Amino acid sequence: MAERYGSKYSPDPPPEDAEARAAAHRLSTAPTRFRIDPAGARVNFLYLPAAVLAFVALGGGPERLALGLIGAGLWALAAWLTREGLRAEAAYHDRTVARRPALPRKLAASALTGAGTIVAAAVSGTDPLGAVLYGVIAAALHATAFGIDPLSDKGVAGVDEFQQDRVARAVEEAEARLAEIRRTAARIGDRPLEERVARFETAAQELFRTVEADPRDLTSARRFLSVYLTGARDATAKYAEIAGRGGSTAARQDYMALLDDLEENFAARTRKLLQNDRTDLNVEIEVLRDRLKREGLRTEDSDE
Repeated sequence: MAERYGSKYSPDPPPEDAEARAAAHRLSTAPTRFRIDPAGARVNFLYLPAAVLAFVALGGGPERLALGLIGAGLWALAAWLTREGLRAEAAYHDRTVARRPALPRKLAASALTGAGTIVAAAVSGTDPLGAVLYGVIAAALHATAFGIDPLSDKGVAGVDEFQQDRVARAVEEAEARLAEIRRTAARIGDRPLEERVARFETAAQELFRTVEADPRDLTSARRFLSVYLTGARDATAKYAEIAGRGGSTAARQDYMALLDDLEENFAARTRKLLQNDRTDLNVEIEVLRDRLKREGLRTEDSDE
């Protein structure tokens, strides 16, 4: 894999700190990442029974039609909630600090699947007890196939809940802005531009993960998570309007230059936060060594 060259006399010399240099290397050599929908095609098949039930109900009387449409609506809503639940679960697992979903979408989808099955069984003339049993089985099968939602918050050990909550809210808002940028860029239909946006997204995600790992970094990174991403979102929307009217070479170059600046600034902020974390760790180690010396204990360094 090709790697960006960096040395003392290069235009972009690597940082001196080893940990920060490693972060810079990851950003410069990271492949372009396109997000894969965690729901996948399997969720699309959940809409098929709803369509079939609605079609079958058209051949009956008004009562059967009403029940069929209600059952189809319940199934369609369950399919949509399943898709959103899988996406929310993937975002939860991707992040270091995350809150559990306010609405357990997949559990709600299982319940709606069971309710829709009860209605569908009633449409086919099944007795009430049999319809309920079908519904319970369908709900259980849905929960088994797609699992349940995360039911607990997760965070960094040793950090109070208030700080973790602040970081989780800030990163959630930043992720939403980043998702808007990605969706807007995808609508333009410019593949190289989508790849460029994906590289910027990689740099932004690195910053998000760094802040999540140490919530104390939130104050110094808040401008990047809010102001800069908001500006990037607005600039992307503006360029999409220009591209929709036929495009402009100058506008495209300006937008690509903006993405270059944003990626460079996000990467630089990430390196700065990592350097500060390393400095804080060194200070804590020195304090601990001094305390051990006062207690009359010797460290390995002092023995040498």
